[in-house]
Amino acid sequence: MTDRMTPPLQVRPLATPHEAEWCATLMAGSKPWLTLRRTFEASLRLIQDPTREVYLAKSGTERAGFLILSLAGPLPGYLQTICIAPDSRRKGLGSQLLAFAEARIFQVSPNVFLCVSSFNPEARRLYERSRYVLVGELRDFLVPGHCELLFRKSLGAWSEFVPSNERAREE
Repeated sequence: MTDRMTPPLQVRPLATPHEAEWCATLMAGSKPWLTLRRTFEASLRLIQDPTREVYLAKSGTERAGFLILSLAGPLPGYLQTICIAPDSRRKGLGSQLLAFAEARIFQVSPNVFLCVSSFNPEARRLYERSRYVLVGELRDFLVPGHCELLFRKSLGAWSEFVPSNERAREE
């Protein structure tokens, strides 16, 4: 639900240490990361991890949130984090940021994977509305007493997938 007064979301790679600190502060002070006991320091390490792609989202001139992607490893195409600032929630920005993440991941992988905490029903509804399918449940994965729910959205099998950079070369 996009508010008519909400400017379109602008998403770009994270550019400065100050932006990284803003993202880490937002993450460490928000659900679900409070429940997951994610500190500012741990959040900042994750945001500064050179194996991740981190994007800042702005709505007009205001920072609205950020996104962390992992495009390598055992689940290439893992959407690790979507975080929306409290003042920017319930304006459709999470859906816009999710669409950006999908477009980026589908350039290099036929699958988008993500986890949502069992205690985060709003996020789960967003992913289910966006046609993600529950793959499995990881009990006591990050903190005792809670599960991480693994979801997947797919364009098809790896054997049929051609990354966008290879498609461009073929044309």
